[in-house]
Amino acid sequence: MLKRAASFAALNALVREGEARISQERVTPRRTARVCIVIFLNGGPSHIDTFDVKDASWNPPDANIQQQGKFALSQTLFPKFSQLTGDLCVLRSVRSWEAAHERGVFYMQTAHPSNPAFVAETPHIGAVVGLENSGPDAAMPPFLSLNQEGSTAPMQGSTFLGGQLSPFAAPTAEGGLATIEHNFFGEPSSSQRRFEERYRLRGELEVLADSGPDLGKADHAVFYQTAKRMVYNQNIAKVFQFSRADNDRYGGTDLGRAAIVARNAVQANNGTVFIALTQGGWDLHQNMFYRTASDNMYKLCYELDTAIATLVWDLKASGNFSETLIVLVGEFGRTPGPLNPRGGRDHHRDAMSVVMMGGGIAGGRIIGATNNTGAAIVDPGWSAGRPIVMEDIAATIYDALGINWTKSIEHTPSGRKFEYVPFAAQGLYVPINEVFA
Repeated sequence: MLKRAASFAALNALVREGEARISQERVTPRRTARVCIVIFLNGGPSHIDTFDVKDASWNPPDANIQQQGKFALSQTLFPKFSQLTGDLCVLRSVRSWEAAHERGVFYMQTAHPSNPAFVAETPHIGAVVGLENSGPDAAMPPFLSLNQEGSTAPMQGSTFLGGQLSPFAAPTAEGGLATIEHNFFGEPSSSQRRFEERYRLRGELEVLADSGPDLGKADHAVFYQTAKRMVYNQNIAKVFQFSRADNDRYGGTDLGRAAIVARNAVQANNGTVFIALTQGGWDLHQNMFYRTASDNMYKLCYELDTAIATLVWDLKASGNFSETLIVLVGEFGRTPGPLNPRGGRDHHRDAMSVVMMGGGIAGGRIIGATNNTGAAIVDPGWSAGRPIVMEDIAATIYDALGINWTKSIEHTPSGRKFEYVPFAAQGLYVPINEVFA
């Protein structure tokens, strides 16, 4: 089976070597970043209570909204982000095609509409980044997915691009990954040797049991090969380990611990090129400013503000911030103006905010504007002269990572063409040039 897995890696290899049926336009990607971290705010955060704040009666009495440079931010909700306004680029003229969670999540993760005919074959943006920018023998998986277990949103995989590019859903705890080495009955000196013997035996048995090519089995085999490179490797183990002091600095939360692992992976520079962090709980239809509610703005913003601001500061200290593109995005915005009768906000796709920083992004910048209630986009704020959509944001991510966003792979397993960004080759969707320094 391990030998026949190569037949399912053929597409991946052909794409890397430029011999697959690839079509693309002549563009010159910027390549301002080496790695991308996307923080997915699952549930859809309220834009007018986070990064598009209005001076209005619906703000809570303790909001303490202050002007920081070009930004008005709540000092109560975002005390640390208020110190980073020189690094923030806020896109306020973003619109989603979707207003339902499942469809919105798929759209955010892939930049493709949730068409039932294509869902099973459309890979995550992170898998495309891994295909383009990862080395085939890198020690770490190219695509990490962290804190996904704290979310109700499904994670789209690598689909036809293969198991090596699937999101590696790693746990985040102070002790690190307990499964990447094993002290065999108190004999650490012989543990790795015994592991290698059993791994070879496993491969021999699977070859004997092979019943022919199968994509699922091939992906499973590739997963084992990828995992094998991670075991008994201290450089890998250190990525998933951190101190209690770090845990406290990052807020002592699941998101904070995921951000520490993301920081370690960026600093280690051993193969990971895309990291997805997930923070659930933003679907606040009611009681959003009730501190006693299980999920509320105070709790969620504390977690986000503490974890991501500390991540930025640490990446700056290590010199990695300038090569790390960080994106904060949800699946849509929330209803504008006063809160609904239940003290919350409902789904709203006509306006939302996305935050970018690092990786060549020009900080201290606002793109676009909404009206005085946050209901509608009144100024797109960029050269395309229309609202920004996820296709444009994906093209911007690819551009920053040095990837031609107009590419299409024409011989997928179903025979359909897969476009990195739909209609980008025709110029319909493009990178947002205004975000770059």
